[in-house]
Amino acid sequence: MNYKDYYAVMGVARDATQDEIKRAYRKLARKYHPDVSKESDAEQRFKELGEAYEVLKDPEKRAAYDQLGSDWRAGQDFKPPPGWDAGFEFSGGGYTEADQAAFSDFFESLFGRGGQFHEGGFSRARRPSGRGEDHHSRIEVTLEDAYNGAVRGIQLRVPEYDAQGRLSYKQRTLQVKIPKGVTAGKRIRLAGQGGPGFNGGPAGDLFLEVEFAPHPRFQVEGKDIFTTVPIAPWEAALGAKVNVPTLGGTVGLSVPAGARSGQKLRLKGRGLPVPGGAPGDQYAVLQVVVPPADTDDKKALYEKMAQEMAFDPRAQLGG
Repeated sequence: MNYKDYYAVMGVARDATQDEIKRAYRKLARKYHPDVSKESDAEQRFKELGEAYEVLKDPEKRAAYDQLGSDWRAGQDFKPPPGWDAGFEFSGGGYTEADQAAFSDFFESLFGRGGQFHEGGFSRARRPSGRGEDHHSRIEVTLEDAYNGAVRGIQLRVPEYDAQGRLSYKQRTLQVKIPKGVTAGKRIRLAGQGGPGFNGGPAGDLFLEVEFAPHPRFQVEGKDIFTTVPIAPWEAALGAKVNVPTLGGTVGLSVPAGARSGQKLRLKGRGLPVPGGAPGDQYAVLQVVVPPADTDDKKALYEKMAQEMAFDPRAQLGG
């Protein structure tokens, strides 16, 4: 998938005002409209223009797009980096100009099919009369907080255009209760923290979609935890009792004799807790680590092992 430079497509600077973006779109739309243009690539250019305008005219989509940074180049191989959109607060808004257009894979990787920014964002569902819009954001949660539950302060940025038509941000701080056992993809609802109501109606809600912050020691799959556990060759060969870190503290793990690299040993119930259900498990993925032969004595020991142990690790390869 290739990166699209929407500013280059529109022919405007990255700090262009809303009026400058609108004027550029109208000028280019007239030039490349398939019904009037004689350019051979008019239809494709018109679609690209509509997609670029759909992003840059909307403060929320534009803010999310700008979050990717200015180092990307058009046509460069692209994959959205993890957590690229965390910390932004979005309201439901739908899409307008490009409503019937075929969006590119690049657009859909950022905003979803039809411009719906991740789960629930940019929703076009109707709200009860007078009720404020629901807002949406993503937050990064540590595995420790998901395991134990916690209350954390978060800062959200709400993108908007200022009086001069330039993109700006309004920031607010909230205290959020992170439920014990929450998993990635779940949403935390903050009642009444969305958009204000009108005509005396209640405020909307704020939905925070959870994603896990990268952890130096653990990986997550659903409610299960995985961690790599290095072991020495003699521990693998003879078996051993080793200490393994878990989210609930260090525990002892019995390594069976004849263990091998990549073998998974289960620590039952040591994964993420599940409210009202069985907790996940933790899997220790063994990694046999060979000591370096960095002294004469160590080299001699390895040479003795090679002579006295009739062992061919490639015997099954044949030849």
